[in-house]
Amino acid sequence: MKFPRLVLTAVLVAGLAPLASAANKDMERLYVQIATLQGQIADMQRASEESLKEIRRLNEVLAEQNANLQKGVHDQRVQSEALQASVRELNEQISELKERMDGMRQAAAPPTVYTPGGAAPPVAGAGTVPPGATVPPAVGTTVPPGTAPPANAPPPRELYSQAYADYARGNYDLAIQEYREYLRLYPSTDFSDNAQYWIGECLYSKQRFAEAVEAWDELLRTYPASDKLPDARLKKGMALERLGRRRDALAEYRVVVERYPNSEAGRKARERLSP
Repeated sequence: MKFPRLVLTAVLVAGLAPLASAANKDMERLYVQIATLQGQIADMQRASEESLKEIRRLNEVLAEQNANLQKGVHDQRVQSEALQASVRELNEQISELKERMDGMRQAAAPPTVYTPGGAAPPVAGAGTVPPGATVPPAVGTTVPPGTAPPANAPPPRELYSQAYADYARGNYDLAIQEYREYLRLYPSTDFSDNAQYWIGECLYSKQRFAEAVEAWDELLRTYPASDKLPDARLKKGMALERLGRRRDALAEYRVVVERYPNSEAGRKARERLSP
């Protein structure tokens, strides 16, 4: 009985041996596949990390380029503003030279005199103007364009500079008087429209808004080609707002935006039109 059992056991072992060998091979293949997959996963992780590093590097490069671009735009804006300031300064110098030339021409113009045998001189109270004397305009009257101001009149540049200095110091009443005196004596120089504009600014600073509007309307009527028109219309709109005339103010802002879209006044007008 023992012998058949041994034989049967041997037969079973002999039959199971190939199965065990096959199972071991399958396990080995699974191990190999798992190891391969693990290697692929590790490679993918490394590639992902490298990609993230490259993305971070590119982001840093883009950030640096953006910063450089913004700096370039800022530098260009600064250069543009400096150039505009230089152009304005040059224009002011040209205007000053023109004023000096006008003053020299007016000073060189022959005075109006009363000669013996001519028309009778005007009567000033009980006296008369002696022969060879000039006749200054009455106080409060405007010297007509093209005629010489009185000999004792201050130079136009000096009078204008003094008026602006008083405006800058807050002496608005005195500045208004000086600007009006400038316009009385020099109604048609390169700075006459500026003087009319600054009268409006002085009145606005004194919160006399209705009078400021009238001053700027006078600028629009008398000097329609002035380069102060954008600012005058903008400030007129602001004065109208202070007077409670919002609809009229918006109309002025729209005119500024339509006619002077690239000016600083146009930019401010657009801001005031925004809700």
